[in-house]
Amino acid sequence: MRILVVEDDPILADGLVVGLGLAGMTVDRVESCADAHAALATSTFDAMVLDLMLPDGSGLDVLREMRRAGDRTPVLLLTAMDDTPDRIRGLDSGADDYLGKPFDLDELSARVRAIARRGSGRATPCLTAGGIMLDLASLSVTLNDAPLALSRREFAVLSALMERPGTVLSKSEIEDRLYGWQEEIESNAVEVHIHHLRAKIGRGMIETVRGLGYRIRAA
Repeated sequence: MRILVVEDDPILADGLVVGLGLAGMTVDRVESCADAHAALATSTFDAMVLDLMLPDGSGLDVLREMRRAGDRTPVLLLTAMDDTPDRIRGLDSGADDYLGKPFDLDELSARVRAIARRGSGRATPCLTAGGIMLDLASLSVTLNDAPLALSRREFAVLSALMERPGTVLSKSEIEDRLYGWQEEIESNAVEVHIHHLRAKIGRGMIETVRGLGYRIRAA
């Protein structure tokens, strides 16, 4: 999943980037309301972690503007203001979840997975295709019930394809799932990861649609 973190505290923000990254997510970080609007205008995210107290305004204003514009990106509010009226105000403004500071990073990761899962219409963190089962919570994969070892990038490519079985994803769409803004994109990285995945799960599972991209076989 690709996550946008909107947090101006550099220590907390760095911890979120590292922690969510260890949970298998690609994380981009901004520090202000203005930067959040710019990020949402230029990129697509599976979920957003949004602090309420930002240097140029309130995260609630960002959230309300998103919802007025029809942006359905799942949002988890993160704030030190954890009184019941604050939580109600945030949820009624369009937030999908609310977590007060301080928090447990594992719980935050689980809540982000949950709101992203609900946003995509899935009931569980498990994706299946053929004999493959991919668990987004435990970052594990099995093939015909046998554990399958994948690199972080291979896992990201496979999960992107399995989230939309039968749908063609372009190379650039897959790259968006693999790399944050600060990461250099290698020109043939997607092709290399697809090649390695085919060697592990079978060549027939991932199809190349010439001139368009790749798709995984639908059940």
